[in-house]
Amino acid sequence: MNGPEIHLEFAPELRLFVPSERRQGRTPVITDGRSTLGHVIESIGVPLTEAGRIVVDGHPVGVSHIPGAGESVEVHAVERPQRVPGAPLRFLLDVHLGTLARRLRLLGVDAEYYSEDIGDPALAGCSARERRVMLSRDRGLLRRRELWAGAYVYSDQPDEQLRDVLSRFAPGLAPWTRCTACNGDLAPASKDSVRDRIEGGTERSHDVFAQCIACERVYWRGAHHHRLEAIVAEALREFSPVPRSADG
Repeated sequence: MNGPEIHLEFAPELRLFVPSERRQGRTPVITDGRSTLGHVIESIGVPLTEAGRIVVDGHPVGVSHIPGAGESVEVHAVERPQRVPGAPLRFLLDVHLGTLARRLRLLGVDAEYYSEDIGDPALAGCSARERRVMLSRDRGLLRRRELWAGAYVYSDQPDEQLRDVLSRFAPGLAPWTRCTACNGDLAPASKDSVRDRIEGGTERSHDVFAQCIACERVYWRGAHHHRLEAIVAEALREFSPVPRSADG
């Protein structure tokens, strides 16, 4: 680039994307005089999925703004909770986020996931076709123009990943209603109807079952139920709205 010089400042939440020499305060950036501000921001390393309000010399602008010489640009992080207009809130996760996908499903959140790497173009196409928010730690994937919507997952730890997504998007929670294996809906099932799908010990020690209407997987309160209950209880405690009483 060899054009107007502008000064950019990124919110603290976005500085992990930015080269170390640009992380403190406003730093000069030479533009080409033709590229949009969105292009400039991405060229520095910040996915536009993570950029919230953009302010130029005290006035809000869009990513299509073409910066001029001497402008001071502030790039804020996305406000939370982030509203995704135009469709029911649904997610798509890449191959590296399987645990997060299962935990979202455990909470009743619609979370599609491919256990094999189908490639960035296919994932972006699925996001656009099904209007799903793409969740990924891959910045290149989040820069694909065909994405319907996307979000960077900031942590590599499942507990923190779940908290990040729930705080950012505030999805409605309906625990124990979705298949953690395939994302299908669960329905109550009688012991007689699932007897051929469970072992004898399970049949003798359990009476309450659910079954996925898509893949027919059977669920019951097994050995890992207490651990799953703890995940659900923590999510509901922190992110599920508390109903107000009739007297306020």
